[in-house]
Amino acid sequence: MNVTSKDGTTVAYDAQGDGPALILVDGALTTRKSEYRPALVELLQPHFTVIGYDRRGRGDSGDTQPYSVEREIDDIDALIARAGGRAYLHGQSSGGCLAFEATRVLGAGKVAGVSSYEAPWNDDPAAQDAWRTYRRDLVAALRDGRRGDAVALFVRLVGTPQEEVVAMRNMPFWTGLEALAPTLAYDAEVMGPSGAVPTRRLADVAAPVLAVCGGSSPSFMCDSASTIAKAVRDGRSRTLEGQVHAVEPGAIAPVLIEFFGGLERGTRAA
Repeated sequence: MNVTSKDGTTVAYDAQGDGPALILVDGALTTRKSEYRPALVELLQPHFTVIGYDRRGRGDSGDTQPYSVEREIDDIDALIARAGGRAYLHGQSSGGCLAFEATRVLGAGKVAGVSSYEAPWNDDPAAQDAWRTYRRDLVAALRDGRRGDAVALFVRLVGTPQEEVVAMRNMPFWTGLEALAPTLAYDAEVMGPSGAVPTRRLADVAAPVLAVCGGSSPSFMCDSASTIAKAVRDGRSRTLEGQVHAVEPGAIAPVLIEFFGGLERGTRAA
């Protein structure tokens, strides 16, 4: 199915299940058809109408230029309108950063609650230096049409050893990643120029927030989740022991069902 965003961009989405709308917001180099998605949707759809969509520039969605984070928020707004004017948001990785910003802009009237799994903001100064270098090199690679190099920059940034990156570039799936390479610049805009937790902006998020991290992920992920929860008006954080950034659907789904389900019961009681 498709919905048309404010600037005329076509946004492709799937809707499965029954109940209040829950929109899944993907992170870098992923689409609504990525491998992790079906298992997560299967677990969530008995409780929610689960809406998975292709962020602009990905999969079956359009990519009207110039890019802006505001236009990505318009895409989410269009999906919420299609869902009846009210929805929950869950963002994976940098998709969590976008979900928070969308909630800040659209307000609690449209976004009834928002969660993230490892929104990868990092308050460590050394990490912020690395982020600025990555953004600079990414711009150069995309400007020169070096999509493979752009993907390699991202994969190295998230900790993949150089020898593994070399091997990955010869694997069949790499072509699919190169097709998504321009959207790495979009995620970089969502994350911000420093890559630090934007506490002042998060203070304007009025909807209830749940920031989740994996206990076996790098420690900054849980530090950032805690910072996010403290920065918003109504926030909480949770650690899933044994989980890493590629969280298992069976680990995250019960947490989302509990959080959003509790908010929905509270709304009905009110």
